[in-house]
Amino acid sequence: MADSEALVAAAAAGDHAAFDALVRRHTPMMYRVALRITGRPAEAEDVVQEAWLAAWRSLATFRHESAVSTWLYRVVTNGALDLLRRHRPTVSIESVSIAEAPGLVADGTPERQVVHAEQVDAVLRAIARLDVAQRVPLVLRELEGLSYEEVAEVLEVGVPALRSRLHRARVALLGQLRER
Repeated sequence: MADSEALVAAAAAGDHAAFDALVRRHTPMMYRVALRITGRPAEAEDVVQEAWLAAWRSLATFRHESAVSTWLYRVVTNGALDLLRRHRPTVSIESVSIAEAPGLVADGTPERQVVHAEQVDAVLRAIARLDVAQRVPLVLRELEGLSYEEVAEVLEVGVPALRSRLHRARVALLGQLRER
């Protein structure tokens, strides 16, 4: 399978199959990010669809200065933030669940799995209650595993500013978890 950079180049040249391959490869990640930012599955789906339309329109101007995944994180994050600015929805805590947190389920006995799942759900609910300015960098860094540099690039801030935002987000998250 071709790498994402080659797929972007081919899609920019009009290869629809290459664009379809990009969509299949990156949509799960984009949906996770959109869901964790918006808190609602239907809105996350809309954000991802709009993000792919934006990506399609800007393929020719993609400069390859960053990884394709970083570019797509930026596109979907900006789309989710735009949606939140337009609608100012309340986050549906029930919509953020362990089902959308792949790889977070513990191995072991069924009892351990249940306890771990409950803990993960509590953390995801607490993240969903954070202010969006705290939630977004936390989602990208801690849940999506982006480096500080990648998150800073996605959010178009410096690494020191990002570290400050993440510190405030972690403090707020710990405060919410302690209240629990």
